[in-house]
Amino acid sequence: MSPDILGSNIRRLRMAKGVSQADLAEAAGLSRPGYRNVEVGAATPRTSTLMRIAEALGVKLEALVREHRQLRAVRFRAKKRLSTREEIIDRVSRWLDDYEELERLLDQHAPVEFAAVRRKIGELRSSATRAIEAAGLARQAMGVGERELVRDICGLLEHHGVKVFTPKVASDDFFGLSVGNNDGGPAVVINTWERISVERWIFSAAHELGHLLLHDGAYDVTQREEVDAEEREANTFASHFLMPEGLFRREWVEARGLPLVARVFKVKRIFRVSYRTVLYRSAAGTADMRRVFGRFQVEHQRLTGKTLGVADEPQQMSPDDFRSHRPASRAADEPEHLLASDFVEDRLSWLVRSALEKDVITLSRAAEILGIPLQEMRERASSWVE
Repeated sequence: MSPDILGSNIRRLRMAKGVSQADLAEAAGLSRPGYRNVEVGAATPRTSTLMRIAEALGVKLEALVREHRQLRAVRFRAKKRLSTREEIIDRVSRWLDDYEELERLLDQHAPVEFAAVRRKIGELRSSATRAIEAAGLARQAMGVGERELVRDICGLLEHHGVKVFTPKVASDDFFGLSVGNNDGGPAVVINTWERISVERWIFSAAHELGHLLLHDGAYDVTQREEVDAEEREANTFASHFLMPEGLFRREWVEARGLPLVARVFKVKRIFRVSYRTVLYRSAAGTADMRRVFGRFQVEHQRLTGKTLGVADEPQQMSPDDFRSHRPASRAADEPEHLLASDFVEDRLSWLVRSALEKDVITLSRAAEILGIPLQEMRERASSWVE
């Protein structure tokens, strides 16, 4: 194991944990100079020392010594600086390596089918309708009919060659990222932490697909700041990918006899999106956005006794936020939210099962790839039926 790789892993994990060299040295029972020599690659420590460092960091020993490739074609941008950014990217890198290993062992490479749709999108004029037109082209390329709902976005993405990773990251400032074609992708990574609503997971997956198709030239891991115009365009893409205008208007009009809250919830459940997305689309192109949202809040409070005001949203929603039509970020802020079973990726699990049945990986390696305890892996394997 290279001291440089070891030191780089330890430094990245320490910074992700938000502790100083002195604090980690103390927790691991090392002198500060001794620890510093390990982190800068100037010393090769004993296994017992590494085990103490791993314990102090709250990770397995493997996390310190495993070599991983450095991803470059990554779009991971946020309005707030995330201390866990490098750790998340490392997790994605390791996940992609495991995924590609299984595909190679089983000779099961999912075809990527977006070259043609990218060319068509590239021919679109830069305009306010570009993202809407791109959403239509993407649905057509993925075989989703004009009147068809996107019932399983994970399955749809995976069927068309997009890898889907669903880690749980304890942060409501990170919703997702994507990886370009030339770095193990295309892949989308969605934060499925329980405090983030499933509606947000689904919307984020469509949002990242929008970036993959609309902004493939903007994949650079060194870029950290959001570009508002690109974010708005990806949001517009996601909204129209999940809710094509004609289909949305039909459902919205058909429910016009219902009270506003019931009407919004019905349409929300049909399209599996946030109530905020439904409200935005219902008022799009009019000056009534704030009035409609306010009326919804009043009615919801009268019916449930719960206030869903601006103060209840983690990002303090404003009219500008509505124009980007982002759904609620926290599960607690999403009334009548979907269940975790509504957002499940399964291709990697299928590859793992196939590899086990062909005896090309061990049960412990399967557990490692899926990120679950060995006992849980045993129970899962025993539950499999044809």
